[in-house]
Amino acid sequence: MAYDPQALQDHWGEALARDLETVFGPHALEDARVADHMYKAAKLDVVPERWLPVAQYLRNTPAWSFDYLNDLHAVDLGGEFRVNYFLESFTHGHMLAVSVTVPRDNPRVPSVTEIWPTADWHEREAYDLFGILFVGHPNLKRILLPEDWEGHPLRKDYAPKDKEVKQ
Repeated sequence: MAYDPQALQDHWGEALARDLETVFGPHALEDARVADHMYKAAKLDVVPERWLPVAQYLRNTPAWSFDYLNDLHAVDLGGEFRVNYFLESFTHGHMLAVSVTVPRDNPRVPSVTEIWPTADWHEREAYDLFGILFVGHPNLKRILLPEDWEGHPLRKDYAPKDKEVKQ
């Protein structure tokens, strides 16, 4: 992609979506929405199979330089889980929200800890509370609950065993 500073400043979210579709093909993104408001934020939905190379591209491509993962959290949607990543480019002053949706019966997402080290504890928290497996994580174990805790308490199908918890 030709680097056009003015186009990136004015409509960088649209340019990013076009660039990703050019590099990774039309099926890498499930959706792309642009909210070029005061936060200069954009939103992408990436298919799980393409997430790791897309993440590497977002971090390492000078036109984008998303060098910081600000936050990561998960949502139980019933039949599937959504993992939301919030990225920032300090170089360009942009913020990007990326969602990766995985099926409930196979909640696996590639770990991005080698790309953004700040993902480490965020991925462990999502694993602990939702049971989402971050494939390739260097130390994927519980971070908030004891290792012998049964289940993942933020899942909609979680059934607490203690009477005190149920009340």
